[in-house]
Amino acid sequence: MIELKSPVEIEAMRKAAQITAEILAEVSEKVRPGVTTADLDREAERLISRAGARSAFKGYQVGDATFPAVLCTSVNDEIVHGIPSEKQALRDGDIVGLDFGVEYEGFYGDYAVTVPVGSVDVESSSLMKVTEHCLYAGLEHFRAGERLGDVGAAVQAVAESEGFSVVRDFVGHGIGRALHEDPQVPNFGKAGRGRTLKVGMVLAIEPMINAGAPGVVIDGDGWTARTTDTRRSAHFEHTVAITKNGPDILTKL
Repeated sequence: MIELKSPVEIEAMRKAAQITAEILAEVSEKVRPGVTTADLDREAERLISRAGARSAFKGYQVGDATFPAVLCTSVNDEIVHGIPSEKQALRDGDIVGLDFGVEYEGFYGDYAVTVPVGSVDVESSSLMKVTEHCLYAGLEHFRAGERLGDVGAAVQAVAESEGFSVVRDFVGHGIGRALHEDPQVPNFGKAGRGRTLKVGMVLAIEPMINAGAPGVVIDGDGWTARTTDTRRSAHFEHTVAITKNGPDILTKL
């Protein structure tokens, strides 16, 4: 069941989305060689408290597994859901995906970026740029009357035209009073297929693009997803409302 949001609800969601984006922007500025991913998580938690919000991720359960942090930090070949650690110090040339969400006054925001640590190689730089391009290519189809297949096909076309691959094991999702709602938003597909988009839908679109093969392997912690070939991955995400005038990016600062 897809819940359509009213204009009043979308404005309430914008508050949560803006807090999410503002905090992640501040955390991103702390990324530099020598900083640990646990340092970034602590900063995000401090900023959540300052904003009067609640973490969307800490305590989130999938089966028997509970996520232990407020921030997902996915470094290099980690695709998503990396757990921050005191032992993981960032190094010059790394890339790190930062995925973050909050709940504020009953609504959720979800946002992700991938940022360089110091100076990165040409492939990593291209991977980040292409993944962000994939996000906005998909958003071009966030219009009433288009289909989820149009969104996924646009993301896939951009990634594959640059020699990269689309992760298929994880997809975007609806969002609102819950972090994950219907429908799923795949980053691949065929144009003209899938659910029809409607005014009032609020969706989190989040391309995860690999430099090499699209395969995924999960670490023993039950959360951290890596590429099967150890090549790098990038991830970008926005929370977006579909309005009569097209996409309204709620996490855009």
